[in-house]
Amino acid sequence: MDDDKFNMSMRKFLKQVGVTSQQKIEDAVRASGKTSGKLKVTAVIKADGIGLDHTVTGEIDLG
Repeated sequence: MDDDKFNMSMRKFLKQVGVTSQQKIEDAVRASGKTSGKLKVTAVIKADGIGLDHTVTGEIDLG
């Protein structure tokens, strides 16, 4: 495995996940009309072929 190539590819993927996820969450919040409170959120990352199934849960405060 080429560690540099792997690292760059992973960073590119994670950047895409972060940017597109933020956009989708912002769009959904605006469409919902919610202006305060907290959102419970869950993100799941799966990688076929290596048995990865990782879940991250948290909250987003709308202010």
